[in-house]
Amino acid sequence: MKIVNGRLFALNIPFIEAFAHSTKTRSFSDSIILQVTADDGTVGYGEGVARPYVTGESVDSCLEHIQTQLWPAITAADFTPPTPGADPLGQLAAIDAALPDPPPRGVIAWHAARSAAEVAVLDCLLRSQQLSLGALLPPKRTTVVYSGVITSSSVETAVQHAKRLVYLGIRQLKLKVGGADDEPLVAAVRRAVGDDVSLRLDANGAYSVDGAIEMLKKLERHRIDSAEQPIPRGALADLAKVKRATSIPVMVDESLVTPDDARALIEHNACDFFNLRLSKCGGLHRTLLIARMAGQAGKRLQLGCQVGETAVLSAAGRHLAAHLDGLEFVEGSYGTLLLKEDLGRDNIHFGNGGRAPVLHGPGLGVEIDAKRLEKYATRIVALH
Repeated sequence: MKIVNGRLFALNIPFIEAFAHSTKTRSFSDSIILQVTADDGTVGYGEGVARPYVTGESVDSCLEHIQTQLWPAITAADFTPPTPGADPLGQLAAIDAALPDPPPRGVIAWHAARSAAEVAVLDCLLRSQQLSLGALLPPKRTTVVYSGVITSSSVETAVQHAKRLVYLGIRQLKLKVGGADDEPLVAAVRRAVGDDVSLRLDANGAYSVDGAIEMLKKLERHRIDSAEQPIPRGALADLAKVKRATSIPVMVDESLVTPDDARALIEHNACDFFNLRLSKCGGLHRTLLIARMAGQAGKRLQLGCQVGETAVLSAAGRHLAAHLDGLEFVEGSYGTLLLKEDLGRDNIHFGNGGRAPVLHGPGLGVEIDAKRLEKYATRIVALH
């Protein structure tokens, strides 16, 4: 099957409430959507979320990379629709191999751009055969349970958010940290939610090595299930030092972008958890590859998301979350809980208890509202 034309959309969808962590406060979704059309008229959608502090990509550089590097390769390829029942990694490898992987040149990886391209092509191929992504990634469960996230805020506001999430039946919480003294914040949230609610921390690399060790030792008594990215991406020996110094399991996020990162983290035994994110890791193929590497090395898994993802990446993440073995925590599918409007015709955000059903429709299983896509686009680029 040939992909014959497409369109790129740079979005600005307002958030209902600003989302903050130690490095950034966001008030709108700035996702990049790639719409592709095959020679039989089938349309597919993919999404990437450019984050300079994660992959090094900006919205502008991501758009340019898709136009100049990925799009010519997509239109030159002749894609074979996936075969249900075959090894998913092998099936996805064909699309991954069709996409060029030039030297990063100033970025960590062109993964947001790659995610948009890979997911769009895959969605199109599956829709052309009236197949669900679940046929390629067979679900291991019928319901995906999502965590709640508490953004950087005052102690009082964090406690209010935590209580609200627990009232809604959510039993796994992640608290954004990274301040000068996080111990009172963590202690207050733990008191508010009780001992039977899972509580994780995410510093987004805000601490120094010594600061992370000091803080995590203080926080051990609050029954913390993981500390995500306590120090910035950098020397793995430093991360391993933090891991050895605390009983709190250390999770990596910004330190884990590529399969090479995964290999190095495993070799240095620098963490306990991998946090996978589709846009960060370059799409479904590379995320699944890293997940398999983690499983073989005994690393624990979280499937996260980029703040502001629309229904496109939320749906892809839902399928992957339903498929992966050994997944302990899942984030994402906020939909209109965060966005003023989502792109899907049907709302797919999680419900009470963080629960959301597996999707079964063709492709990603969501129908995109083209009018909303154009409504929130700040730029539209035609591709031929």
